[in-house]
Amino acid sequence: MKFNSRTKATEIMNEYPWLLDELIKVDGRFKAAKSPVGKIMLKNATVADICKFAKVDEGTLLENLEKFVKDHENK
Repeated sequence: MKFNSRTKATEIMNEYPWLLDELIKVDGRFKAAKSPVGKIMLKNATVADICKFAKVDEGTLLENLEKFVKDHENK
């Protein structure tokens, strides 16, 4: 999967269900995504939306997503 600013969070989580735990390890602000409200918000959220909400640089998040997936596939 290629990640970009328009990639939906639900697409990412469906493809890589373990990825949220990796993001939480790097930045605790992603923990909100596991709350009931966070789960509702993620249904329509894009990578760009997540970055605005978490105040995370979009480029950094995209790099981290790709790195985590690559590392996971190389295990």
